[in-house]
Amino acid sequence: MSILTYKSPPTPENIWGLPLKGGGGMLIKERILVTLNERVRTNSSSPLRGGGLRWGGLISALLILLLSAPAQAQKQVPTSQAEIKLSFAPLVKKSAPAVVNIFTRKTVRQRSFSPLFDDPFFRRFFGEQFSGRAGPRKKVQNSLGSGVIVNANGTIITNHHVIKGAEEITVVLSDRREFDAKLVGSDKRTDLAVLKISAGAEKLPFLPFRDSDDLEVGDLVLAIGNPFGVGQTVTSGIVSALARTQVGINDLNFFIQTDAAINPGNSGGALITLDGKLVGINSAIYSKGGGSVGIGFAIPTNMVRTVLAGLTGGGRVVRPWIGAEGQGVTSDIASSIGMKRPAGILINGVYKKGPADRAGIKVGDVIIGVGKHEVNDTESLRFRIATRPIGESLDIKLIRRGKIRQVIFPVEAPPEKPKTNKAELSGYNPLQGVTVGNLSPALSDQIGMNLLSRGVVILETRPRSAAKRFGFQPRDIIKEINGAEVKTVGQLKRLLSRKSAQWNISISRGGKVLSMSVNQ
Repeated sequence: MSILTYKSPPTPENIWGLPLKGGGGMLIKERILVTLNERVRTNSSSPLRGGGLRWGGLISALLILLLSAPAQAQKQVPTSQAEIKLSFAPLVKKSAPAVVNIFTRKTVRQRSFSPLFDDPFFRRFFGEQFSGRAGPRKKVQNSLGSGVIVNANGTIITNHHVIKGAEEITVVLSDRREFDAKLVGSDKRTDLAVLKISAGAEKLPFLPFRDSDDLEVGDLVLAIGNPFGVGQTVTSGIVSALARTQVGINDLNFFIQTDAAINPGNSGGALITLDGKLVGINSAIYSKGGGSVGIGFAIPTNMVRTVLAGLTGGGRVVRPWIGAEGQGVTSDIASSIGMKRPAGILINGVYKKGPADRAGIKVGDVIIGVGKHEVNDTESLRFRIATRPIGESLDIKLIRRGKIRQVIFPVEAPPEKPKTNKAELSGYNPLQGVTVGNLSPALSDQIGMNLLSRGVVILETRPRSAAKRFGFQPRDIIKEINGAEVKTVGQLKRLLSRKSAQWNISISRGGKVLSMSVNQ
């Protein structure tokens, strides 16, 4: 076999005549061939002497083994100049038609006069026609964004902030066709919204979902959207980081970070991987001047899938709850409880008969993992549980007294116990004009409060009401009225129905107790 007469170490290409991918696999094959070459030259003077037939059989076996190994067994980097020059064009042609432009319109009210004319001095000389009695002027405000078709029936995912307050929503496809869109539902907490357009019997192009947990830092991604309204634009980059939880964009912070350029107008657009699948919805950038500086954030598809199922199924998103509260383990906490390094969430409160309590989680436990994923802060723990279907069970790994344990956690919706009993308060008292409700895990989850909170919470404050003037705000918890503890809406109504020359009211706001006295 002339194959063994090469003077220099042979390469897979010039031996087998096949393009072999992967740096690791190529080195292994070269070493095997060089070893075989040296053994044959040492032990025999011709291919058929000294056991040459046995070597031929061995080489054939190695050929079958090596060529049958999966080429995609590991992620690869370009290995030649030709591979570096490869184009994303085929991928873009396939994926871009599923990314749409979104235009919204809403009517806003503006003052049609200068505020100077509210001054009595000006009204004295210019008359009441300048006092603003004619009312505010209406103006149509336009905005733009992007969206992704995720189903051939015309279902589109975009950001909540793209369509917030919109009276009209227009979707423009990549082929310039326009459709009026219907808002199926919107979820402010995740900054996601679902739209629907109808193209008759036509099957629209769409992007399939990819499991966002499969992403790794360094993976190549493309961002497709409509930045600054210039038209559909594609940018490329890599995944810069995963599980960003300190961004502060929405209540459920857990983002993919990318350096693919994302600018205003890209919101709601697609972040795709090189297999043409949707891995995230572009939502925000970090910028001091409004333009891209290489730090963009996308909502992972695992969260998108959960919101889509909720909004298209029951009209609202029902998220599982933990039934416990805790805090990330810092270096000081780790040292005080004997941990080698800071990791996980220290549990400091458990809701009685909630899912955490029934799973056997106790105060003082440190949760370090959910399923196969590590968790190191409360946001990542909430994300891992919130993206699982109701009724499922999860394996939770925790540390208790220095030993690692595993418990089975039931994934459940938060209960509405007690009933909300929503009511607007009236009468001659400082709380006139507020809408209140009884706190429950379900209501706390809905308004983004601590799920262990109890009592009566302010849900809304009517403009120009007494409560608005006194500074009461939504999510204030009413603790006491004239020294009496407030536990339910019914009890609060009874306390306010009594006449009083002075009102002493205590509330809890952001973990702090505030008190005020009002004389009638």
